[in-house]
Amino acid sequence: MAVSIALCFLFAFVSVTNAGDPDMLQDLCVADPFAGVKMNGFACKDSTKVDETDFFFSGLAKPGATNTTFGSIVTTGNVEKIPGLNTLGVSMSRVDYAPGGLNPPHTHPRATEIAFVLEGQLDVGFITTGNVLISKTVSKGEIFVFPRGLVHFQKNNGDVPAAVIAAFNSQLPGTQSIGAALFAATPPVPDNVLSMAFQVGTKEVEEIKSRFVTKK
Repeated sequence: MAVSIALCFLFAFVSVTNAGDPDMLQDLCVADPFAGVKMNGFACKDSTKVDETDFFFSGLAKPGATNTTFGSIVTTGNVEKIPGLNTLGVSMSRVDYAPGGLNPPHTHPRATEIAFVLEGQLDVGFITTGNVLISKTVSKGEIFVFPRGLVHFQKNNGDVPAAVIAAFNSQLPGTQSIGAALFAATPPVPDNVLSMAFQVGTKEVEEIKSRFVTKK
């Protein structure tokens, strides 16, 4: 019951915020990912071919495998998984964490995130543009908000698994992991840029880059 109430709250939050995707202009516009039309979003599927499967996704029902580099896994429920979300301005994800697992520093350039803790306990935080860290330990049944575009993270420092359900006020929030963006970009960010930015030598930069290449 508590989970159901929380999920209703999450959808209410993302539905009323003004900072998300543009308002829809028709009842529905199920995404057609195969359309040749290039636009800010997806073209609408032929309404005569729309059915209930366009609005359903079971992928968040079960924990994801956390045997990853960082001990966490994100399962997304965005417009790419649920075509019926097209133009609705909402989406959800599930994040599972092994004991000690980390969802590394990242941003969502197109959405604010509100996270509801399903299981366990997490140390979470975001960093303002003034380089101030806002952080807190959150437990099962609690909620934490990450403002749109700001760098944030979640860390499971407990000895049991943890999980959250996250809601976004965008059908496709986007995720940019800071480490991967800087050290695994294609083509690569020049070593001298990273060396100066992090005040380390090029040897250290190359070492970090090699670790990201290995983990792809």
